[in-house]
Amino acid sequence: CVEVDEDDAPDIDIYHCPNCEKNHGKSTLKKKKNWSKHDTGQSTDIKAVQNGSQVFIKELRSRTFPSADDVVVKLSGGQLTMDYLEDGGFNEPLLVLKKEGLGLSVPPPTFYISDVENYVGPDVGVDVVDVTKQTDSKMKLKEFVDFYYSTNRKKVLNVINLEFSDTRMNTMVESPHIVRQLSWVENYWPDDALLGKPKVTKYCLICVKDSYTDFHIECGGASVWYHVLKGEKIFFLIKPTSANLSLYERWRSSSNHSEMFFADQVDKCYKCTLKQGQTLFIPSGIF
Repeated sequence: CVEVDEDDAPDIDIYHCPNCEKNHGKSTLKKKKNWSKHDTGQSTDIKAVQNGSQVFIKELRSRTFPSADDVVVKLSGGQLTMDYLEDGGFNEPLLVLKKEGLGLSVPPPTFYISDVENYVGPDVGVDVVDVTKQTDSKMKLKEFVDFYYSTNRKKVLNVINLEFSDTRMNTMVESPHIVRQLSWVENYWPDDALLGKPKVTKYCLICVKDSYTDFHIECGGASVWYHVLKGEKIFFLIKPTSANLSLYERWRSSSNHSEMFFADQVDKCYKCTLKQGQTLFIPSGIF
């Protein structure tokens, strides 16, 4: 009724409703902070770079990192079995270049964002991350799809937690066999539990160019797997050593952690590029 999108509300300084605009003019926006490292003009102040900003993304692309080949183990789908994990453990990320042998089923690469909307439902609410601000808000899936197809995007928005196991898209995706074997929810959660089984098994990530999610540990310290259906996804991986965990805790509790690139706090951060058709398994604790 106020004709303001939820993710635009924090930018408003003085709000005028549509009726008041006739007498008082349009709403005014807050002055944007300059996230570049140096102000222009006469100012000599040094401004921190906000993680996720355009300046940050440009600098990140220009940097070099140790190759993930030093820490990622490459396997075929048929090699990733319970016996393999019981013998060697699951302490390093595992990269499977082709899905054959994994027991993984996904739609063809021609399955696109409009198909997700069709199978999940246009009015389903999704959490959307504003990459520049590293804040999240709610919008309907159809609104995000409109943004995705827009030729004049004013923001970089990112969907990272669209859980679809309760939708028509569920039957189009089967997780890898090893994931189903290890899933606590699928294997051990009581069918008659008071709260019911949590919906945490199938997520669809939709990212536009220059999307960025800051360093984090997965909810509950869970291990995760990713399969790229279309495009590619870059991971910056940091080992969960005692020293790095202490540094992470200090970084995460800092009031300005969104202005500090966590990889600069540790001795090594590895870059892993996951390409279309590849699958990555990340063990618990890795940032």
